[in-house]
This record gives sequence, structure tokens and C-alpha cells, in this order.
Amino acid sequence: MPTNWAGNLTFAAARVHRPVDLAALRALVAGSRQAKALGSGHSFSDIADTEGDLIDLGALPAEIDLDTAAGTVRVAAAVRYAELARTLDASGRALPNMASLPHISVAGSVATGTHGSGDANGGLATSVRAVELVTADGDTRAFSRDSDGDTFDGTVVSLGALGVVTHLTLDTVPAYRMRQRVRTGLGLDHAVEHFDAITGAAYSVSLFTDWRAPRFGQVWLKQLADAPAADIPQTRPADGPLHPVPGVDPVHCTAQDGVPGPWYERLPHFRPDFTPSSGEELQSEYLVPRTGAAAALEVLAGLREAIAPVLQICEIRTIAADRLWLSPAYGRDTVGLHFTWIKDPAAVAPVLAAVEAALAPLDARPHWGKLFTTDPERIRAAYPRMADFLAMAEECDPAGTFRNAYLRRLMST
Repeated sequence: MPTNWAGNLTFAAARVHRPVDLAALRALVAGSRQAKALGSGHSFSDIADTEGDLIDLGALPAEIDLDTAAGTVRVAAAVRYAELARTLDASGRALPNMASLPHISVAGSVATGTHGSGDANGGLATSVRAVELVTADGDTRAFSRDSDGDTFDGTVVSLGALGVVTHLTLDTVPAYRMRQRVRTGLGLDHAVEHFDAITGAAYSVSLFTDWRAPRFGQVWLKQLADAPAADIPQTRPADGPLHPVPGVDPVHCTAQDGVPGPWYERLPHFRPDFTPSSGEELQSEYLVPRTGAAAALEVLAGLREAIAPVLQICEIRTIAADRLWLSPAYGRDTVGLHFTWIKDPAAVAPVLAAVEAALAPLDARPHWGKLFTTDPERIRAAYPRMADFLAMAEECDPAGTFRNAYLRRLMST
């Protein structure tokens, strides 16, 4: 039975399927009592697990159909961002943002609220204009931002609860070029005091710390090629290329020398032409209102002695508010507090609990695809449209075909 990318989860599915066309997928879903689609497997939680039929969409046609007149692209669910980006750029189009890894599938990333960084940049799901899926009875259904209005906002970050997504239509923008530089030595006090200026200094900004000291060892600045060079006071330019995790060879990281390059070779932290690391890590992320950024950093600094021994690296990023019902950035400009832990679940678990308890007063929302222990009742309360989403899931899937253990925990009231 397959495992997720990190190897911390072995899927409980009775069967694994790789349908080769839409007709086969529809027949498979219609005949299944329990089914779940599997993306690139980069989730660390059991969000994509099932006790029934696990559906790998990777054998379906990898369609990427660009509508240049509309400025949109219709893309098959299993296509990965690296492949999509190259195709778009070759046609003079682009996406406004990408995640740190370009190897993740488009549909899986959208369904879990995955994001990149930037004060003015929404999560990846905010580019979605239309969603096509196979429902529990094997029929196809489409939702569009243009025709379904408010209801559409509930279908995008869907956690796989509505059906098996087959295609997404995304908005695109004209292709652009970017450059990236890294600065080092940012003190925590300065980061807290000047947080808005720092995260606003470039198109996309990431702060990295191992929490072994009250400072951010790296500040990654991704700028449009024609923008003036960003400077962060009380920091200095890195001596050379760096990997986010101290001491790791940066050979697979995107260029940090300030040389302009295509958007898709600068926005991610890692190059598209290599396989990501072997998965010797666990990940969690908590998303808090931007207004709570300083308080969140101070809370984490107070837990440094507990966090540092089980941490590889912590990344701080910003995400613009959106209106997608289950997006972690729903209704509020957001700060993401991302943790890459050592691969030791027993050692990480008590630290997770401590971090969650400390961030709870700040209305932290956990990333759907990462590890967390937050009580389902607290999660439901964190999303003002959760009741509407649960009603939609019940309407789309009354028999619970797509309701796995993850969703049963979330949806039980």
C-alpha cells in the first residue's frame, strides 16, 4: 500500500486505482462506497486517506488548455505546477504566485488551501475560476465563479468532500520576470517592530529561523525584475546561495544571485528540475490574522527552548485575504507560521500541542494538509462559513462516499 511523500502515513485503502480516462473514473466512483482522490501525496495529514478506493489521477490525460482570449487555462487535476508553469510561460502567460515546491499537484494544492507568499498575493486557490468534478453517483458537475456566485466560493478549497476534481480553470496574467536575493542576520526585535515594512519590501518575502536564537537567519526577497533592489535595515547580503535549512547544500534551490529569470524559476524556493528531498521531515503550519503577527512571533519566541530541539526550520510568510469559505486566509490578511520538524512524531507531538495552545488566543487556523491536533470544534468555529460548507457537502455527497476519517472528525457535531 502506498505512503504519503514523507512516509509518516501508510494509506489504509483497500484498493488503489489509476483510471486512464474520464469514463473509467466515472464508473469507478459510481461503483464505490468509499473513495478518495490522491494528489501528489505531499500532505502530512490523513486528508487524502480512505478505507475504500484510493484514486490516483496521474494516468488521466495531462490536459493544459490555454484560452488566450479569456486569459485562462483549463488544467487537469493531477498536473503539477512545474509542468503547468513551463507551458504557460512558453505562451507568454503566468500565475501570480506559486508555493515553495513546484512539484505539487494543482488540484491537491487548491483543495487544501496551499499558498505562496506576498502581502498582496492570495493563496493558490484564488486563481481558480471554475471547478469540474465527478460526484458520488458518477455524474459530472461544474461550478463557476461567473455563474455560481457565492456558492462557488465554497467549492474551491473543498478538502475533497464534494467529489473527485478532474479539471480546474485558472486565471492567468502576462508572463513576468523576477530576481531573488537573500539577506541574513535579522534580529527578532527588529522583525517584530518593522514587520509590515519587511514583508512589504518585495513581491514575496519569507523569513526563516531555527528558533535557536531570537533572530531570523535568512530573509528571502523575490522581486519583479524591474523593481528597485530591496534592502532590509540591520541585515546583510548572504555570502552565497543558501538552503532554508542551515547546513544543507543549496544546489536544488532557486537562484539567489539577483539575476532576473522566469517567474516560475524564482517564486518557488526549489527548482522544478529535481525531485524534492526524501521526505525526512514532518510539517505543520498555523495561519493567524496579520494583525496578530507581532504577538505570534513573541509567543513562538517564548517557546524557543521546546521548539528548537525538534525543528529543522520555521518559515514566516504573508497571504492576502480571500473569500473562499475554507481558505485559511478567509476574510483576513494572514501570516503563515510554517514548521518543518524532524521526522520523530513522538517527539514532535507535545511541541505541536504547546504551539497550538499558545496560538489559540490569536485564532490560529491549521493548514488542512499539515499535521495538527487542534480540536475539530475549534476548527469549525474558526471558519464563519463552515456551516454552509457542511450543508453543501451533505447535498453533494449525501451517502458520504468521499467522507473519510479526516472529514468525519471535522464534520461530526
